[in-house]
Amino acid sequence: MFALARASASAAVAAPAAARAAVRCISDAALAQELTFPITPFKCHLTDGPQVEEMTTTGAELLEFFKLAVHYRRLELVAESAYKQQLIRGFCHLHIGQEAIPIGMEAAISKADSVITAYRCHTLLKARGASDVEILAELLGREAGCSRGKGGSMHMYGPEFYGGNGIVGAQIPIGAGLALAHKHANAKAADDAKRIAVALCGDGAVPQGQVHEAFNMAALWKLPVIFCVEDNQFGMGTSVSRSNANTEFYTIGHGVIPGVQVDAMDPLAVKAAFQWARQATIDNGPTILQLKTYRYRGHSMSDPGTSYRTRDEVKEVQKSRDVIEGIRARVIDAGIADAAELKAIEKDIRKTVEAALEEAKASSELPASELITDIYVDKESQKGFVRGVSLDKSWVL
Repeated sequence: MFALARASASAAVAAPAAARAAVRCISDAALAQELTFPITPFKCHLTDGPQVEEMTTTGAELLEFFKLAVHYRRLELVAESAYKQQLIRGFCHLHIGQEAIPIGMEAAISKADSVITAYRCHTLLKARGASDVEILAELLGREAGCSRGKGGSMHMYGPEFYGGNGIVGAQIPIGAGLALAHKHANAKAADDAKRIAVALCGDGAVPQGQVHEAFNMAALWKLPVIFCVEDNQFGMGTSVSRSNANTEFYTIGHGVIPGVQVDAMDPLAVKAAFQWARQATIDNGPTILQLKTYRYRGHSMSDPGTSYRTRDEVKEVQKSRDVIEGIRARVIDAGIADAAELKAIEKDIRKTVEAALEEAKASSELPASELITDIYVDKESQKGFVRGVSLDKSWVL
């Protein structure tokens, strides 16, 4: 049995007020009860890993996981709808189906830890603490966005969240750099103040040279970084088996980095993996987590996601492994809440996110003069020459 280390109140983003109101009728006894569930055994490489086959949680945490999963998915569904209405332009990559990853990760790491990922980043930023309005306004290119509307879907930032990066695999060496900074600081920090970096990429980024260069440097310098491969089975439209000679990504650490394969459709399994990996990387250096998951939508909004897989395949995963439905079944079976109470929570979350979209739409677009601002950290430095694409298209501020 593996007892959870942190209560859900400190491990996850607080539920919307409306959703909290919907569950006031749920008894304190139901929320306080301890519950144990089996999880898929981990596959380990160069380590014993988290040797657990079950996880103990509380009714409160499990209900919180349900609310978070519903909220993350609703946020992405609203973004999808806004994109189809042409309110969002450019690229947009959705995390629908992969919600267990931000839930389990944030339940295990510290808010002081650093996280960096690729362009499928909306729910990870939400898990770090950004508001719905900040995320949706950024997608809409509005000033209330987390990057003032200048970054869009792929370039979102927040406290200890370093993006949102558009170049495939480029965030992995940056994650190693964050870990290098933490290593220096950790040398003088108390044990409970040590920090790590989490650097996530998709399975399509695994063959990139810079990924493996970062692995080598992290191993050489024993950096406190967890490298995560969100293995959703397809890199754009190519299955992992057609693009990688070795699809056991937890073993790709060049014979020196330990790795663990995780059932990333289960937030309890993800939490257990990150709890183990966080301490392991503080003690011994880098760790690799292969997070086995599945995306329901295409690679991006321009990809229908049906030319390289069948609709029946997607439906089968939704039927047998869906994150929300898996948590729902556990909540109901444990007597924490009934189906009607969970539907009420879903309804309130939907209203919350839709209201956030309206607030985001009401935010103003930046004027054209803002195109040449935010180039320098020091705003006084902007009062000078800014070169454009050619000298005759430059600005003097």
